[in-house]
Amino acid sequence: MDIEQIPETLTGAIRYFADADKCHEFMVGMRWPNGIRCPRCHSKNIGKLVLPRRIWNCKGCRKQFTVKVGTIFEDSPLGLEKWLPATWLIVNAKNGISSCELARSLGVTQKTGWFMLHRIRLAMQNGGGLTFGGQVEVDETYIGGRARGMNNKQRERRKRNGTGQWNLEPVQGILERTTEAQTSRVRLFHVRRNNRKQLEPNVRKHVSKGAEIFTDALKSYDELGDEYLHKVIDHAECYAKGRIHTNGLENFWSLLKRGLKGTYVSVEPFHLFRYLDEQAFRFNERKDDDKGRFLKAIASFAGKRLMYSKLIGQEDGGSLPQTGTWQTA
Repeated sequence: MDIEQIPETLTGAIRYFADADKCHEFMVGMRWPNGIRCPRCHSKNIGKLVLPRRIWNCKGCRKQFTVKVGTIFEDSPLGLEKWLPATWLIVNAKNGISSCELARSLGVTQKTGWFMLHRIRLAMQNGGGLTFGGQVEVDETYIGGRARGMNNKQRERRKRNGTGQWNLEPVQGILERTTEAQTSRVRLFHVRRNNRKQLEPNVRKHVSKGAEIFTDALKSYDELGDEYLHKVIDHAECYAKGRIHTNGLENFWSLLKRGLKGTYVSVEPFHLFRYLDEQAFRFNERKDDDKGRFLKAIASFAGKRLMYSKLIGQEDGGSLPQTGTWQTA
């Protein structure tokens, strides 16, 4: 596969990926650049491609597989000619794309569009290997609708599960400031409570020791001084003292909330981490072009899968998934 043939615009992508054969060739090249392997037993002893179903027979485990097996596309009845343009749309739309808009664009139902978007968001998760250093900002915000806009059932459920600002969900952000080598990057965490037990471990896990950390006057970060150069800006006095501020994250919060309120309108708390991963991916890759962001997302499709029953909480007796960011969530 020649990467130079991949289009650089949305209209070019729609024309290019309208051909099922080109879609299949593209995915094979992206997934197996060094030769086709069985996704189950990893054997290279593979039979010839069987048309028109585009399947291979593995001579190692004696099972059939397609290019979709072992990816977020597995068991999807939709062809790659719909999946690939959908991926292009979501990774390059600054404020995201709603399931209704995606459904109209692809000619599928809203329910299908919603499931497609969540599968693609899974591929956009960056995993746990991103560690920050240098100058790092840490801040929190609250996501959610106003209490007066909720019905009685929503009010009671939020009051049972939350404390303090019971109608809002706390989100923690960690931002590494721009350096000469790279632009600023961010990681987001949907936490249960805005306290030291929830906030401090994320900082210690994802920020290298000795880094310079800037926070507001929240007491939950008071003990970071043992391993970091911790500096505090009290927002009751001012918002910046030289380079001591959290304005980088404040700017990011405005981007995040514009997408959530303007595009998605209503997000359930147990799905919030998926939307956070989506916005963080686009922010971290903002200096790349549309083609580059698309290829980076596609490269992360293998080894991940999201079942609809798990997405809507029908597994484990119908309990909804716990808040967090998991590679297989």
